[in-house]
Amino acid sequence: MTDALIHAQNLIRCRSVTPLEGGALSYLERELKASGFTCHRLPFSEAGTPDVDNLYARIGEGSPHICFAGHTDVVPPGDETAWRHPPFAAEIDGGVLYGRGAADMKGGIAAALAAVQQFLRERASPLEGSISFLITADEEGPAINGTKKAVDWLAARGERPDACVLGECTSEETAGDTIKIGRRGSLSCQLTVRGVQGHAAYPHKARNPLPALIDALGLLKMKPLDAGSAHFQPSNLQITSIDTGNPATNIIPAKATARFNIRFNDRHTGDSLKAWVEAQVSAALQGTGIDYTLGYEPVSDSFVTVPGGFVQRLSAAIQAETHREPFLSTAGGTSDARFIKNLCPVAELGLLNATAHKVDECVPLADLETLTRIYARFLQLTFA
Repeated sequence: MTDALIHAQNLIRCRSVTPLEGGALSYLERELKASGFTCHRLPFSEAGTPDVDNLYARIGEGSPHICFAGHTDVVPPGDETAWRHPPFAAEIDGGVLYGRGAADMKGGIAAALAAVQQFLRERASPLEGSISFLITADEEGPAINGTKKAVDWLAARGERPDACVLGECTSEETAGDTIKIGRRGSLSCQLTVRGVQGHAAYPHKARNPLPALIDALGLLKMKPLDAGSAHFQPSNLQITSIDTGNPATNIIPAKATARFNIRFNDRHTGDSLKAWVEAQVSAALQGTGIDYTLGYEPVSDSFVTVPGGFVQRLSAAIQAETHREPFLSTAGGTSDARFIKNLCPVAELGLLNATAHKVDECVPLADLETLTRIYARFLQLTFA
């Protein structure tokens, strides 16, 4: 078995469902210390959130400094009896490795670890520069006590990598076909409208908040936010929930609540979209006598790593190992790259995302080896 496969199996067998470390960080710490890394365990806490353990490890001094980032926490497996193979057994079947986290993203961490260990073993001279790992157990959860605070810890120490490779599962059809150079922003909103409860047979004695809510949502959805930008697809607004808490069919409810999410590009900020939402809702409900409140979850603004030497080296490594030119993308949801970009340029490159979070999550062994070779080639190009 290859090093990447051994690492992937050992990591998958750690039951590290968010926010549990489950032994995964301890395994990485042992492997990295054995390879000469100085390791720091970084437990962070905050009231109302679970405590989270994190790991930062570094070897070498000065530049170039390349950081490999990722998360060992995984989402729950769901109904374990529905899996073809037990979700934490890391079994191989037909050239495919099965297990929770195989794609998202213990497989990516395993490939990075194997590539770095191979690179260090094969060097004829001491490393001129630095390699580090920044690993959290809080990416699939609240993301409060994980990478965000680890980045702040690094910045306070004056440690800023020159570039970071985040091993999220970015590939679509074949390993290495996509590099994510940015992410759209995300704004989650809650609109609550209040009327007067009453009997459905006497609507004139009540004030139904639902038509007003529907009008407000209609105005929000009426026009596209934009047509996209140089690196991003058009922004979009999706209504995710409408609820009255009303179990009866003959009662006009007193209030109704809608939730919606906006995924936005670099033509907007969280603050500009909040102002836009409030203007649309105010216009829709003006003169109706319906009271309303708007609430927002913490916003994630969009970002893009403008393609330059770092991204070009990643692309060159992919082309050298796969003979394909990768697509540069900013699609998809959020990731911990939104925190890392405050520290240094970041790009995401990992395994196929087709089975992420699904029953029978898996990764072909060939893809695991391909990604390992890509990472190793990237290190060669960087430290040449």
